[in-house]
Amino acid sequence: MVAAARWPSAEEAARSLWFSPIACGPLALRQRTWVPAMVPWRASEDGLVTRDVIDWYARFAAGRPGALVVEATGIRDVPSGPLLRAGDDRFVPGLRALVEAVRVASGGQTRLLIQLIDFLAVKRRPPADKFFARFLVVDDGHRQRLAARLGDPAWRDAPEAALRERLLAEGPGCWGHVLTARELRDLEYGYREQVTDLELAQVRELPAVLPGLFADAAGRARAAGFDGVELHYAHAYTMASFLSRTNTRSDGYGGDLEGRVRLPLEVIGAVRGRVGAEFAVGCRMLGDEVIAAGSDLEDAVYFARSFARAGLDFISVSKGGKFDDAEQPRVGEAVYPYTGPSGYECMPTVISDERGPFGRNVTLAAAIRAGIRDEGLTTPVVAAGGFNSFDQAEAALQAGHADIVAAARQSLADPDWFLKVSLGRGEEVRRCKYTNYCEALDTRHKQVTCQLWDRKELDAPDVTLAQDGKRRLLAPRWR
Repeated sequence: MVAAARWPSAEEAARSLWFSPIACGPLALRQRTWVPAMVPWRASEDGLVTRDVIDWYARFAAGRPGALVVEATGIRDVPSGPLLRAGDDRFVPGLRALVEAVRVASGGQTRLLIQLIDFLAVKRRPPADKFFARFLVVDDGHRQRLAARLGDPAWRDAPEAALRERLLAEGPGCWGHVLTARELRDLEYGYREQVTDLELAQVRELPAVLPGLFADAAGRARAAGFDGVELHYAHAYTMASFLSRTNTRSDGYGGDLEGRVRLPLEVIGAVRGRVGAEFAVGCRMLGDEVIAAGSDLEDAVYFARSFARAGLDFISVSKGGKFDDAEQPRVGEAVYPYTGPSGYECMPTVISDERGPFGRNVTLAAAIRAGIRDEGLTTPVVAAGGFNSFDQAEAALQAGHADIVAAARQSLADPDWFLKVSLGRGEEVRRCKYTNYCEALDTRHKQVTCQLWDRKELDAPDVTLAQDGKRRLLAPRWR
């Protein structure tokens, strides 16, 4: 259960660290309140900014946070569903309209960043008959293993079509003995590229390709009027996968810490070279992958120090959210990285344990910040994860655990909450229940809303409804 909170007077809020200014390199924030990136599934199918996208960010901007980060935006010009893209100049006009809307809605007080992401191919889980008929590449190893499994040496020379049919007919009890671990995963979870797939040209060439793609996308963000970019080095995606201990690439871009951080540093260098020193460049990274044989906090401190030395203007800390332990998807659906134990640690609910989700990850940010400070560097660190009250955020800042405190789910529950608290009207804050209603919508790739407001005043004249016609897309205005 969410505990009752004490709210400050306007005078106390004005004296606080949370509502005091801070500089992230060239980025001057008037307060240390921050709305991190959330994917609301409101872009067009071809990655363009829509009216719903503009309204979504304008609604957060009306609450006047110090910084607002636009959702993970693809750096490639490839089909990726209703996710924003910055992989071509044609996306710039829409992004510019988004920037202008945020400026107006916040009265020019909110600084706007955009999160840039790369991700590898992920396919839907196939029906077994389709997998064996079309996707399995049969070799002598399959013949040998099937012959041994069935105790019939004739299968060593069987025609390929017959072997495929027999494998399908034998069922799951046989598949684990005949398929390789990777093939079994592709059957049970769907095909997924990994950064270690050096036999694939497009994966082998990532170090040569990604710095330029990130730099080009950052240049478009600057042209659109954003105040900076946040490089997505977290969760299940390409750059985090290079940082992971599971990255065993043998080409100098994997293995030890130095090899794993090499490409992320090259991306930072390329981006900075493109946008210059007067445009903010930061990253979102993991303090802990929370997977077997994955990177932990010690690795994260090393990476963060490297990023700070490379000149990043801020480092935002997250946790978990990996494909490695995700739940098995239904046939016809794609695996989703926020469904397993590491995904849960990324967005824990109110019933997690005695502590619950409240400030659950602040120790990660604190250790990373301490590691950076030990290097004599002052790069600001953003803490996130279950922040929903003034005292909680202020305590983290006063203790030196972080320089900025971010809130995603609480900001979704009440986009005006920073403004309410700063005005001494904290008792009017609509507080998140941390049931992950919003995350469940995200998992199903539905337009994200909040259960605390998405059924309110549905018949009001200015309300836009979700595609299902049952939910409003924006929180009611604060009156």
